[in-house]
Amino acid sequence: MAAFSAKHSRRTRSLAFNYVILTALICFSLLPLLSMVFNSLKSDAEANSNPLGLPLKGIRLQNFVDAWNAGHLGTNMLNSAFLAFGTIAGVIVIAGMAAYSLSKLNLPGANYITLYLLVGTSMPAQLFMVPLFFLWAKLGLSDKLIGVIIIFWALQSPFATFLLRSYMLSIPKDFEDAAKVDGASELQVLRHVIVPLSLPGFLTVGLVVGLGAWNEFLFAVTFLHHANVMPISTSLYAFVSRYDRQWGLTSAAAMIMILPVLILFLSLQRQFIEGLTQGGLKA
Repeated sequence: MAAFSAKHSRRTRSLAFNYVILTALICFSLLPLLSMVFNSLKSDAEANSNPLGLPLKGIRLQNFVDAWNAGHLGTNMLNSAFLAFGTIAGVIVIAGMAAYSLSKLNLPGANYITLYLLVGTSMPAQLFMVPLFFLWAKLGLSDKLIGVIIIFWALQSPFATFLLRSYMLSIPKDFEDAAKVDGASELQVLRHVIVPLSLPGFLTVGLVVGLGAWNEFLFAVTFLHHANVMPISTSLYAFVSRYDRQWGLTSAAAMIMILPVLILFLSLQRQFIEGLTQGGLKA
């Protein structure tokens, strides 16, 4: 018993530095979020004079109502939901078929295609923004949600293809061979065999892609101009004047913006982690 206690004590001391680093990282991550929560409950005057502390002059829940109405968050949230679900649906279809082709069909030049996708993911999207803006204007896709969704498909599909390809490579070929012996076509193998076995990977892709579309700001303000098509990420502009910012309403609107994503991630975090860390089948 004494030996076990000594061993446990040595192990605890050896991990002490790790705990210190992890605690510092947790504080670094949570303090801005807590500050936003506190400011969402303050008046603008208190938020300006005490931006980091607790609300000391009363809790102002009216900020959430005022932010919802002044920022048109209801309409903008629906636009963001349309962008997110449209992006998820398109990326899953595109990346799913591409990943299946690269991992299971032995395509000639598959390695070069994979390298091309890798190079594409490493290039900043802003590099193509100016020519893309003029092209979208000529095609009539500017100031339309579907135009931004198509851009998101192009931006997110390479990463999604990489993730799903690595997931599908871990699925034993015996499953495909058994389905083909029964007369299944390639599309049927993909739909009825590969996709069900790759569901954690597809879920991970959906969460990552949907989160990126929900939080997208740069392409939204560049390609969308009318208020009725703006996503929720642009709503914070409603609380900015030339010389001032309403920090209470801004923080309340930010809380409303992140709440749906936070709830969704917390409810699906186990599947998300599984999709990132495991293969198609458990060992």
